[in-house]
Amino acid sequence: MTATAPPPPSTPERTVADGRVELPADAVPSGPYANEDLLPVPLAQRKWTTYNFTALWVGMAHNVASWTLASGLVALGMDWKQAVLTIALANVIVLVPMLLTGHAGPKYGIPFPVFARAAFGIRGANLPALIRAAVACAWFGIQTWIGGSGIFLLAGKLFGDGWSGAGQFGGYPWTQWLSFVIFWAIQIAIIIRGMETVRRFENWAAPFVIVGAVALLIWISVKAGGFGTLLDQPSKLGWGSGFWKVFFPALMGMIGFWSTLSLNIPDFTRYAANQKAQLRGQSFGLPTTMTLFALLSVLVTSGSEAVYGEAIWDPVALAAKIDNWAGILFALVTVLVATLSVNIAANTVSPAFDLSNMAPRKITFRTGALITAGLGVVIFPWKLLASPQAYIFTWLGTVGGLLGTVAGILIADYWLIRRTELDLEDLYKAGGRYWYDGGWNWRALVAFAIGGILAIGGSHSALDTKGVKQGPFPVDGIIPFLKPLADYGWAVGLAASLLAYFLLTRFVPDGKSAEPVAN
Repeated sequence: MTATAPPPPSTPERTVADGRVELPADAVPSGPYANEDLLPVPLAQRKWTTYNFTALWVGMAHNVASWTLASGLVALGMDWKQAVLTIALANVIVLVPMLLTGHAGPKYGIPFPVFARAAFGIRGANLPALIRAAVACAWFGIQTWIGGSGIFLLAGKLFGDGWSGAGQFGGYPWTQWLSFVIFWAIQIAIIIRGMETVRRFENWAAPFVIVGAVALLIWISVKAGGFGTLLDQPSKLGWGSGFWKVFFPALMGMIGFWSTLSLNIPDFTRYAANQKAQLRGQSFGLPTTMTLFALLSVLVTSGSEAVYGEAIWDPVALAAKIDNWAGILFALVTVLVATLSVNIAANTVSPAFDLSNMAPRKITFRTGALITAGLGVVIFPWKLLASPQAYIFTWLGTVGGLLGTVAGILIADYWLIRRTELDLEDLYKAGGRYWYDGGWNWRALVAFAIGGILAIGGSHSALDTKGVKQGPFPVDGIIPFLKPLADYGWAVGLAASLLAYFLLTRFVPDGKSAEPVAN
């Protein structure tokens, strides 16, 4: 008599409510690839609303770095209309992958590094997670230096020369280093209290920053007696070939500004009450906020040129010209809140989860946040802000190209291959459907290599008006014949990796991973 093989173990029954998935309490994953911070958020704790996501984007978009985006484009020769158009279009484009990758958050309650396991493998997910974490650490350092500089400059107006003229240490007054440490410590105090504290902070930070920005506009308009000087400046590029040569790499740079969030947005959408909350909140919050904020920065800078005879694009430097202590104090708090809101949400939450994914048993969310904060101290991010060419073309363009490559793989895997169906338990299990070959999916690695080479292989340094090289790459590109693609790095990386991954998975499928998910 022939023995009958036992049936394969069935997937634990899952509770599904409004399209959202939850594992029963007795099936909660454990083991070396799970910890409390990486586990799916229970349905009862998924309660972020449309307002929460809108406030999140308002809080993240209203910061010193995004304020100065328009100034970088104007410095490259655009007029204000061209600059605002470029920023608006970039944010509409980047919203699309953001909504596509964000879908997995409300449905499964999982953070970005766990979501990436489906495509890259349980262990392979550390590759995109570490890339994302490295970018976040750099941004954390940039924003922390900006915040600390804001404290230093505005506090100097309150306390006088004893503060701003303090003794030098490492090229800066010791009071500026103290300001940097104070701002660094404030962020840590908020983030170690967990995601619920982050949600509450973003809720009240968003309207506060809007009030502060509008107050700055009203103040400068009163002093200027109206706007017009900067708004009347013609484009140095026109609308011909000169404009388009700058427009496309600048567009990719503007997309690169938020391409980080297009990957790790599940870190936030996993707390959504439903799909509509994240869809409406992000659609309303991101493109409208960034466009209006860019326009606001142009108007305020126009007023500054009328009043002071020069365009002051840095809102901290402009706020320092306020001539009463109450106004300076309000400006100081506004700058602090604005920079805190983006740095905590965009540059601390993500790497905290990403680093936790490397060693779930040893690194918690809070430990990951502390590591991020530490790494942000040991870099020199202010050099990236030294010129608009290096900032927009080199930094944002290169980062955007790599992150676009990862986004293409995730979108192809989740939407085209799996049709949004994931085995929630197996995302945490060695030997499961997402284990592939020793925890790595070689298809994703090959697709990443193809997309990455095409996206940034031709990366090159721009030349300023004096012919000085701006950036670390060769002027002719790393791989010269790929130089024409470098100006479209994000789009090239996303499209190439998406196509490569889709074809590899279709023609050389992994048998276990391709099995239908039991519902």
